[in-house]
Amino acid sequence: MQLVAEGLIRVSSSAKARITYHDPCYLGRYNNVYDAPRDTLKAIPGLEVVEMKRSRDKGFCCGAGGGRMWMEERVGKRVNIERTEEALGLQPDLIGTACPFCMTMMSDGVKDKDAAERVQVKDIAEIILDAVEGK
Repeated sequence: MQLVAEGLIRVSSSAKARITYHDPCYLGRYNNVYDAPRDTLKAIPGLEVVEMKRSRDKGFCCGAGGGRMWMEERVGKRVNIERTEEALGLQPDLIGTACPFCMTMMSDGVKDKDAAERVQVKDIAEIILDAVEGK
């Protein structure tokens, strides 16, 4: 956010898009970083940022934590499906995050829900790069 706020990275109008941001556990709950990613996304013209019910310090894990990424869950719903359904309920064009594990879990969830044609999952750095002026 600092580079965008200081004008060292200039963003221009991006295509109109609705985005929801998934808080990675390590960045959010462990390091209390909630506002910087959102402020950066809000600085990109054309992005409408919508919040999931469970966000910030009340966020919900993507399902990768504690090595669960590699486990087969046989009882109930997979955690990443639960989280993906919550995100998809907001009708976003994009689901943003700032963790490669979260990106994988959310991407798998979007594919599982047959929504990959209409919803992209991207790292916040990719979203910023897409909006950089004069690239």
